[in-house]
Amino acid sequence: MPLTDDEDGTFVFDITEDDAGTRVDKWLSQNIKELTRSRLKALIDEGALSRNGETFKDASYKLRAGEHYRLVLPPVADPEPEAEPIALDVVFEDEHLIVINKPAGLVVHPGAGNWTGTLVNALIHHCGDSLSGIGGVARPGIVHRIDKDTSGLLVVAKSDAAHQKLAKAFEKHNIERLYEAVAIGAPRPGFGTIDLPMARNTNDRKKMATVRDEDHPNARRAVTHYKVVEVFGRNRAKLKGDALASRVECTLETGRTHQIRLHLSTIGHPLVGDQTYGRGPGLSGLKPGEEVANLAIETVKNFRRQALHARVLGFEHPITGDSMRFEQEPPQDFNNLIEVLRAL
Repeated sequence: MPLTDDEDGTFVFDITEDDAGTRVDKWLSQNIKELTRSRLKALIDEGALSRNGETFKDASYKLRAGEHYRLVLPPVADPEPEAEPIALDVVFEDEHLIVINKPAGLVVHPGAGNWTGTLVNALIHHCGDSLSGIGGVARPGIVHRIDKDTSGLLVVAKSDAAHQKLAKAFEKHNIERLYEAVAIGAPRPGFGTIDLPMARNTNDRKKMATVRDEDHPNARRAVTHYKVVEVFGRNRAKLKGDALASRVECTLETGRTHQIRLHLSTIGHPLVGDQTYGRGPGLSGLKPGEEVANLAIETVKNFRRQALHARVLGFEHPITGDSMRFEQEPPQDFNNLIEVLRAL
C-alpha cells in the first residue's frame, strides 16, 4: 500500500514481487482510492510521478520488484475565505495576536466540506486585514489548530513577525499546552508518558495510527504526558479497584494530529464520545438499573464528540517577550458529563 504524507500531498511506495507485472496506472488507481485512473494518468503525463528518483511518464509501464516510486500531488487552489459575522469568545487580543476560546463544533480553517462557517471566516470578520498572511489564503494567522469537536484555547497571529516566532516556538515545543479529557476506564499507572510515533493510517487517510517502528517512512515522534486526576464509578466496576471512567490531564510535548485521542485509545482508554478512535459508546461493565446508572449510560451514549478540552495555553509573547498563560474552564456539556459520572 502507498504511504501518504498529508503535509505535502505525497505518496511514496516500493514495489514488491506481488506487485510486479501490473501497469503503473492500474496499480495506483487500486491503491489510491480517492483518485480516478484517468486523473492518475493525467498526473503522470504532467510529471508528478518519479521512479527511483527520476521523473517517469509511462502510465502503461509494468511494475518491477524493487522499484521506488513517488507521486506528488499538485497543491489545490483554495477558494479565498470570506468574512462571516460568527461570534468569538476572545480571551486576549493585541495588535500582534489573538487568543480564542474555541467552542466544540467550530472548524478552525476552511477545507473540503467546510468552506464556510469556520474560525478563519470569523477571524477575517473580527480582525479585518490585520491577520498574518504567512498561513496562506485558507489559513491566515493560523499557527496551530485543534480538532473541530475539541473545545478550548487557540492562539492566532495577527502580524507576520508574530506568526514566524510563534510557529518557531511550536516547532521547538516551547508552548505549554494542557488538555483535559474524560476517558473510558482509567490508565494505569495513574501518571506517565506515552511515547509512540504516529503516521497517517494507510487504510483510512482521515485517521492517524501509532507505529512502533521509528523507521516508518512517515513516522513522526509523538509524546503525551498524562495524569489521572479523578476516577468515576469504582464502586460499580466489575473488578475491585477498577474505574468506569476517569478525568485525565494531558500535557503535549509534541502536537500531532489527533495525538491525545490516539495515544489514550492505544493504551486502552479511548475518550468518551470519540467516534474515530473509540471502541463503543458505553461504559463497559455498568449495568442499567438505578437512576444514577441509567443517567450515566444515557449521558455517555449521547455525548457525540470527543471529551477533550484545551484548558491551558502558555507561551512567550512573540514581540514583547512577556510570559503569557491562559486557562479556560471546560464548556457546559463537558462539565455536565463529569457531574453525571461523579454520581456513580
